[in-house]
This record gives sequence, structure tokens and C-alpha cells, in this order.
Amino acid sequence: MLPSSPDAPLRGLPARPADHAACRAAIRTGSRSFYAASWLLPRAVRRDAYGLYAFCRLSDDAVDGAGARVDAVPRLRARLAAAYAGRPADAPADRVLAEIVTRHAIPQALPAALLEGLAWDAAGRRHPDLSSLVAYAARVAGSVGAMMTLVMGERSAEALARACDLGIAMQLTNVARDVGEDARAGRLYLPESWLREAGLDPDAFLARPEPSPALAAVVARLLDDADLLYARAESGIAMLPPACRPAVRAAGLIYAEIGRDLLRGGLDPVTRRARVPGARKVRLLAHAVVTPSARRADRPVLPEAAFLVAAVAATPLAPAATRPAWWNFGGQVVRVLDLIETLRERERLGGPAPS
Repeated sequence: MLPSSPDAPLRGLPARPADHAACRAAIRTGSRSFYAASWLLPRAVRRDAYGLYAFCRLSDDAVDGAGARVDAVPRLRARLAAAYAGRPADAPADRVLAEIVTRHAIPQALPAALLEGLAWDAAGRRHPDLSSLVAYAARVAGSVGAMMTLVMGERSAEALARACDLGIAMQLTNVARDVGEDARAGRLYLPESWLREAGLDPDAFLARPEPSPALAAVVARLLDDADLLYARAESGIAMLPPACRPAVRAAGLIYAEIGRDLLRGGLDPVTRRARVPGARKVRLLAHAVVTPSARRADRPVLPEAAFLVAAVAATPLAPAATRPAWWNFGGQVVRVLDLIETLRERERLGGPAPS
């Protein structure tokens, strides 16, 4: 919940263990695909990842959730500014965020880009072409990929460009999956030029969303573009610390599998919602551990995401620190394999996921 006044942050209030626990709980219920992939992250990285995603989740909920306020985006911008000023609002995600952005030298332009994308949502912005949709995806998802890359300790332009590719691919998958749900809420994210080329009037579809061969063709086209970006992103995974690679690869595999489920369901995102069952997620997690990383490809950053990479390049680095213990990949593999066995057993017995 937003505080009663964005002008009432508490100066210097540090994050507490309970704050980190609250962030983890928010992600466990609000972003199951990310939560599943996060099991593969080293503990220290996972804790910061939960804090980062918790702020992103509460921002999205404040703009698009039940009880959303018309002034949600300005209030979120005030909270973000307070966190960067070292005076986070009295909320778990704010206190944790203030520590994370300082520890990892995350430029304010990155979370600010997320809030800009949410402002586009609040305004009901539609997209005339793919570039417009990619610009939106760069803000609401590419920015998160870039921030996660910094949390993992990698700041190179190439790695950040590939992280943006992955975030944008995931968002395109989300758009394809949620066509019907979005339309029933009065929103349309599909490129309008594509709809017209397929013989669909955007306004008519929005007024009465129905599955059709024409819509299936548009959704397939979007999934094809997402797959190209998933492939581009793969080479960036090799640039991450070895202990972090399985989690990032797993996130991409799980989201790409949503597209595969859409295909299996006849590319109908109106009357059914694509999903990845828990058993399938376990298999993808196992695959993520053993898949070798692709060779570096040195592709340019997407124009729509270039401002994110430039913001990091302009941000001074913190003093170099000793690599933490989680950098050791050998020990991480053993832990991950043990975890996968646990997941398989709990999936078979119907028990809860590990925390």
C-alpha cells in the first residue's frame, strides 16, 4: 500500500531481515515464473533480486491493481526519488531498494524507465507498430533485466544489451499470452499495423475480442519476434558470473515455454490462458543447469533500449570488492542439482516449493 504522503519518508532507516522476508513473500505469490527461476540464484543475489522485483511488483500493482489511484505514478516517482536520496518510505520494498541501488550502483534512470512504462499503461497508450511496443517493453521489462545484470555484478554494455533483449522477449511473450485479458480490461498492446494487415480492426477487436485465424497469425508473428530476442539474449548469459547463469537461462526457458503452450493451444489467447505446469518448470530448471552458454555475438543494443545501456555507462562504479563465495560455480551446481531433486519430489507429492 502507498503511504499516506510521499513526503513522509524516514531518513536513514535501514532494511531489516523482516523487510527482505516480505519482499520474498511478495514475489512468491506475485511472480511465480521468476520465483521458480530464482531458486537457482546464489543466496545473496537472490535476496537482492527479491527486493528489486518486489519494488517493481508493488509499482505495477499500484498502477494496475485493485484500488489503483489516478496519482499512482507521481507517488511512485516520489518514493523512488526518496529511496535514491537515502530517505526511503517506511515500507519493506522501499528500504530494501534503497540499499540495493546503492550497493550495486544502479542509475536512477533504470527504475525511472519502469515507472515511465507504467505511466503509458495508466494512459492507455496503444502501439502503432512493433518499435512502439518494443519501446514499451524496454521500459517495463528491459529495465528490470538491466538492473538484474547489475545486481549480478556485470556492467558491460554487451551483457546489458543482451539482458534488455531477454526482458523485452519476456514482455512480448506476456503480451501474446494476455491478449484476451488485456482486451477485456480495455487495453491493446498488439501492434495496430499488424492487426490491420491481418484484416482486423483494432477498435472492433478491442470492443469484442474473439479468437480467429487472423488473430492467431498476429500472435504467431509476435512470438517469432520474441524467439529471435531469446536467441540473441543467450550469448549474454555467458558473460554473467557462472553461478548466476542457470537462473537467467531458466527464466528465459520458462517464459519461452509460455509461447510454446500458446502454440499447442492453437494460438488462442482470448478463451484460454497459456501456462507452464510445475512439472514442466522443474524439467526446464534442470535443462538450464546443464545447457552450455552460447558464444558471444557482439550484436548492437536495440535502439529502443539504448538509453538504458547508456545510463549505466554514465554511472560511476563503486570501489571494487572481493568476489563473494557464490562466484564459485562448482559448489553452486551441486546445490542446484540437489534442489532440483527436491523440487521433483515435492511436485510428485504435491508439497510446497522450497523457500
